[in-house]
Amino acid sequence: MEHITLLIGIVIVTALVFDFTNGFHDTANAMATTISTGALRPRTAVAMSAVLNLVGAFLSVEVAKTISGGIIDESAGIRPEVIFAGLVGAIVWNLLTWLAGLPSSSSHALFGGLIGATLVSVGTHGVHGEAVVMKVLIPAVAAPIVAGLAAMAATRLTYRLTRNRDEADTAKGYRAGQIASAALVSLAHGTNDAQKTMGVITLALITGGVVAPHADPPLWVIASAGLAIALGTYLGGWRIIRTMGKGITDIQPPQGFAAQTGAAATILASSHLGFALSTTQVCSGSVMGSGLGRKGGVVRWSTAGRMVLAWGLTLPAAGLVAAGAAFLAGQGDWGVAAVAVLGLGICGAIWAASRRKPVDHTNVNDGPAAEPVGVVTAALRTVSPPPAGQPAPADDPVADTAAAVADAPDAAGIPAQASGTDSSTPPAPRPRAATVSR
Repeated sequence: MEHITLLIGIVIVTALVFDFTNGFHDTANAMATTISTGALRPRTAVAMSAVLNLVGAFLSVEVAKTISGGIIDESAGIRPEVIFAGLVGAIVWNLLTWLAGLPSSSSHALFGGLIGATLVSVGTHGVHGEAVVMKVLIPAVAAPIVAGLAAMAATRLTYRLTRNRDEADTAKGYRAGQIASAALVSLAHGTNDAQKTMGVITLALITGGVVAPHADPPLWVIASAGLAIALGTYLGGWRIIRTMGKGITDIQPPQGFAAQTGAAATILASSHLGFALSTTQVCSGSVMGSGLGRKGGVVRWSTAGRMVLAWGLTLPAAGLVAAGAAFLAGQGDWGVAAVAVLGLGICGAIWAASRRKPVDHTNVNDGPAAEPVGVVTAALRTVSPPPAGQPAPADDPVADTAAAVADAPDAAGIPAQASGTDSSTPPAPRPRAATVSR
């Protein structure tokens, strides 16, 4: 019994470490657009998000029940070391994607880890396949699409309602709206993601005979999970904040407000229904939708493609790592110790690699290097160019090409912008703000 008690303690600590990584991995969900548009200072933004994540952890336990008794069969002989192996797989994948700056799903890393470890340890009967399909896979596909369409519609409506208003007049209102919607996303994140760790800890307590099957998470579990995710959120996952705020599309305050509002509504609805969806996928889908909803705003599809690839790999990759860890942990005490040592070594190596090019609150808005414009982006900008008078991005090859065409002489040797005008009349300037020297 002492061994089981010690092992359960190790599982609880590991679950809280995962909750901590979930916090800084998913800070971008609520605060990336708010920080990128300057609505809040970076440190202020993550502090507000941390507090609201903590508050949100106390609002519901429906998702925790899905984790503790929905996906994994708690009566199938699941042992604490299996849960420990699943958590190690989730933590390793979270840190790898954080190092790459990819907003992958912490939720799916946890699901994949638990499923992979369970399959190796007890077999397929330990996993509720129907629950995985209905409450994990279907929401994984539907949620970012729904959130993206909602954000695209909200963005178009927002610009339509304010098309005759001066931008300076509406800037203050949008700033306040962004702060309010970011607060709502943080609250929603606490109600969804913090509960996943509650569910894992409750599952460990059930397998160890500490609490009864199908029990709600104890109050101390709710409080500790909320504190862990809040602390991780406050530290800020600056690499992922940079990708989501600057790498997907160029966010303006109206877009940020629309994206965050659509994401918050989707997350809160799923928490109420007990769907343990990925808040990362919801918020990323909203940001992409807001990019498509603004006239002249285009998504950087190469970055979006890498994100979608990471989403698809998360479940199987975390599951494979957890499966190996479960096999090793099943060999006895030395196996559990070996998994712990290997996990700490991998995490330390990832942290050391991140120090080579650190990203923090001082350089989070510097933005990634400019990417070449692909065929899709060029076609979309041709069909829906920025409104007249709006400056083109400084690294926009499409705009530079259009400017070169405007400057080129026609067949008669007369510059295109001067043709049809009197020689004494100066040519009208192009609406572009600047031309980049090559």
